[in-house]
Amino acid sequence: MIRLPVAVLLLGAAALAASAGAHAQSGGDTIKKIEEYRQALADGNPADLWEARGEDLWKQQRGPKAVSLEKCDLGKGPGVVNGAYAELPRYFADAGQVMDLETRLVHCMTTQQGFTRAEALKRPFGNGADRSDIEAIVAYVAGASRGVKMNVALAHPKEREAYALGQKMFYYRGGPHDFACATCHGEPNKRIRLQDLPNLTETRDAQKAYTTWPAYRVSQGELRTMQWRLNDCFRQQRFPDLQFGSEASIALLTFLARNANGAPFNAPAIKR
Repeated sequence: MIRLPVAVLLLGAAALAASAGAHAQSGGDTIKKIEEYRQALADGNPADLWEARGEDLWKQQRGPKAVSLEKCDLGKGPGVVNGAYAELPRYFADAGQVMDLETRLVHCMTTQQGFTRAEALKRPFGNGADRSDIEAIVAYVAGASRGVKMNVALAHPKEREAYALGQKMFYYRGGPHDFACATCHGEPNKRIRLQDLPNLTETRDAQKAYTTWPAYRVSQGELRTMQWRLNDCFRQQRFPDLQFGSEASIALLTFLARNANGAPFNAPAIKR
């Protein structure tokens, strides 16, 4: 066995420590610059365009019944949008189930405006020039909760059931990579390339993450909702597609939203 002089070993250790310190500092500088970039973009957030279009769609008489969504009850009374998003998902007695905003909108589009379910779900996610009406309305309704503290109550047994299922899903490992939501979002200081991964088991990260969706994605030129965010996470885990508005999607959203309670809502935001 080759024995190296103690001086050489100490020199190598010092070099490694210096390299690690420089790397950590470089990483910190990168995160800071990305945050500065986001703040600069926020002054002219294109999500404003989705909000304006969503408000028009909310008030526009549409569908076979030619009525607006202004009588749609999002949980705070017919037509009330202020503060509604901050209390969703929640149980709706008229539907007999827990709903997030997207599924509630589909419910109102079918029961009040007369759209078929297939028509209402024709384009849940936008794609370039092919914009989604649902994403626009979500932007408008979500924007009406800016500054309102998250308050998902879990007062109804069905809400508590949804939270428990969502929690189980968050930690469930599966798929070809044996992944769970917690694989990426269950520990601090994780990152994919330049993207920090929030630790959703820690209150501050959970609050910051949830309250900044929906968001305009600069890299896609689209406004994206939490239903889209979960769908994309499932895609990256190589899981089967998460069905839009499914019980599973609402359960996971209930878990994430409840964990953000107490934080002021601050969306639509802007992301890379």
